[in-house]
Amino acid sequence: MTIRVLLADDQALLRSAFRVLVDSEPDMEVVGEASDGAEAVRLAKEQRADVVLMDIRMPGTDGLAATRTICADPGLAHVRVVILTTFEIDDYVVQALRAGACGFLGKGSEPEDLLDAVRIAARGDALLSPAATKSLIARFLAQSTPADDGSDPARPDRLDTLTVRERQVLVQVAGGHSNDEIAERLQVSPLTVKTHVNRAMAKLGARDRAQLVVIAYESGLVKPGR
Repeated sequence: MTIRVLLADDQALLRSAFRVLVDSEPDMEVVGEASDGAEAVRLAKEQRADVVLMDIRMPGTDGLAATRTICADPGLAHVRVVILTTFEIDDYVVQALRAGACGFLGKGSEPEDLLDAVRIAARGDALLSPAATKSLIARFLAQSTPADDGSDPARPDRLDTLTVRERQVLVQVAGGHSNDEIAERLQVSPLTVKTHVNRAMAKLGARDRAQLVVIAYESGLVKPGR
């Protein structure tokens, strides 16, 4: 099954480079290019994209607003948003993860890493480059402000619905560990870990593992810098 990829970046040259790379793969194709967030939302609907490679800094509607719109639309529930970042000053990345982005990737990544990211996102997995994600989230949650949707994500009691084992698994997920690694650490099967992760996501209203990491830090279960 061909993965339908949408490119959203205001730099035409960068989009062209990504298009050549993606279209060179037999299992994926670029179905559209957007130079701003509003166009990205429109094309995601029209072209039935599976994965959106989304830049945050774009004129008009930025990538953050576009990510929120896409991830909040039930008709686009199948669309996975991967944030493209330079890693230096992207304090909006955490907000994008809160909004539903499944992870992020550096613009300077190797070509094979970008292609792997597309495939990982398309199959419904998340938390791309887990070690880097953990570092970035820890860095910015240490100085971030509460979510602007009126909720209080820092309440520790939001984890009260989790079992002891689900909390243990959540800590490991926040550490950037894969299901296999968590299974080995907790001496359970990978399938059991997957079950705990899925239950934690359902109880906490998380779209994917990336949001679980954010919740783990925001709730105080894991402290930035640890």
